Amino acid sequence: MTGWSHHLIIAPILVPLVAAALLLFIDERSRTLKALVSLAATLLLVVIALALFRTEGASAGQERAYLLGNWSAPFGIVLVLDGLSALMLLLTSIVAAAALIFSLARWHAVGAHFHTMFQLLLMGVNGAFLTGDLFNLFVFFEVMLAASYGLLLHGSGPLRVKAGMHYIAVNLAAALLFLIGVSLIYGTAGTLNMADLAVRIPEMSADRRMLMQAGAGVLGIAFLIKAGMWPLCFWLPTAYSAATAPVAGIFAILSKLGIYVILRLTMLLFSTGPSAGFGATVLLYGGMATLIFGTVGVLASQALGRLAGFSVLVSSGTLLMVIGINDGSISSGALMYLVSSTLTISAFFMLIELVERGQDAGASVLAVTMEAYGDAEEKEPAEGDGVAMPGTMAILGICFAACGILLAGLPPLSGFVAKFAMLSAMMGTGAIGIPPSAAVWTLILLVILSGIAALIAMTRAGIRTFWSSLEGTIPRVLVIEILPVMGLLALTLALTIWAGPVMVYMDATIRTLSDPGVYVDAVRNAAVAPADASKAGGL
Repeated sequence: MTGWSHHLIIAPILVPLVAAALLLFIDERSRTLKALVSLAATLLLVVIALALFRTEGASAGQERAYLLGNWSAPFGIVLVLDGLSALMLLLTSIVAAAALIFSLARWHAVGAHFHTMFQLLLMGVNGAFLTGDLFNLFVFFEVMLAASYGLLLHGSGPLRVKAGMHYIAVNLAAALLFLIGVSLIYGTAGTLNMADLAVRIPEMSADRRMLMQAGAGVLGIAFLIKAGMWPLCFWLPTAYSAATAPVAGIFAILSKLGIYVILRLTMLLFSTGPSAGFGATVLLYGGMATLIFGTVGVLASQALGRLAGFSVLVSSGTLLMVIGINDGSISSGALMYLVSSTLTISAFFMLIELVERGQDAGASVLAVTMEAYGDAEEKEPAEGDGVAMPGTMAILGICFAACGILLAGLPPLSGFVAKFAMLSAMMGTGAIGIPPSAAVWTLILLVILSGIAALIAMTRAGIRTFWSSLEGTIPRVLVIEILPVMGLLALTLALTIWAGPVMVYMDATIRTLSDPGVYVDAVRNAAVAPADASKAGGL
């Protein structure tokens, strides 16, 4: 990456930031203009993320460091692009584009500043994926949280307000723990740059290392709350099921942000030296407990929104277990599972709103919110407005069946390929530091049982929704609403078709993560741009 393309690394942060600033100057009644600006910024973000992903894929193992302010690390702020961050940027932009397009049918108009908060959320998430130091990770984390507070409350209603208050309280506590953890790490290591920490931690004396590990543990709790590890996950199913459909769709990526940070710090800071394996046991058994809790919740859920919320916990528990195992071959399959589960759950949250539209409760809530926040020019689409999908129930049923297959991990879609990759690696390589005869087979059993539970729950919900409800009205679904759902599900099919190249990329990403020296060298060797000769002469 040379010339202007080198500056493309900062674009995933700048584009949503500039878009959010512009949206603030557009009157709230000009919703069409605001929607066009937000959509253009999000689609541009998809193009940028795809360009970064292709560049990183063509040069696997070549991290790119971008020095903000032209100050060398560890003194200056640095952004780092590698295979993992490029993958997460692309996944975020795709899910965001689908959720935003879905919202344009109706939900973006039921509250103020939806598009501004949406863009700020993207800015915070993308910045967290790219940042190379813990302080700026906190900054982007707070930007993301502040925007998510408003988005969760978008649409009003007592259920959203109640869930929003719980969500805000829990995440404010997580932010406080984040600050405490960062302070302890800085006090012991003298730096917050991740590459610098990777060098200094192995050289610490035993007493300082203990205090640093305490700080890392407190910091880890903050992100385990966001990832939804049991028993820190009580807020997640309620909050996600109470959110509007497009907001829940984009929230599917937020739990993966916690997984990303834990994976990044575990592989970078605690893979070698005296601190190697720090926290692995907690992640392993915490992931097992989360998977069990999520599986029970999936079976017990009667409402589709709750079922989707507990499916998030099943996904998080599986990924946390794999991080705790700390085996590269298993982690490669887990990365594919992360992508597949995120696409599936995001599509499922949006599909739920379409499936339940025929029920009076959903329609009444929408009517109240439109009346409270709309104006004379904005109304819920009438029978003659827009373009409705023909064969609505057949299309919804096919999408619902696809979500069930993906969540259960049945062939032929990507959920099966990802789980098969993980399970075959578990049986073939065992796990590091734990007896494979007991622990690994327990993990395999839990993953299989979680899939069976998802199959039972989705089958039961499908029968109740599509077969037994003979008196229900057929929901009127617009093309702009079903296309994002179908697009996300089509991507899971693409993951299946190109599973070979996808797994090659995942393997290369995990190999790079397993070698902290590659990351450290990329940051330390990042070249400072030469000063302007004419300005230097004037001084």
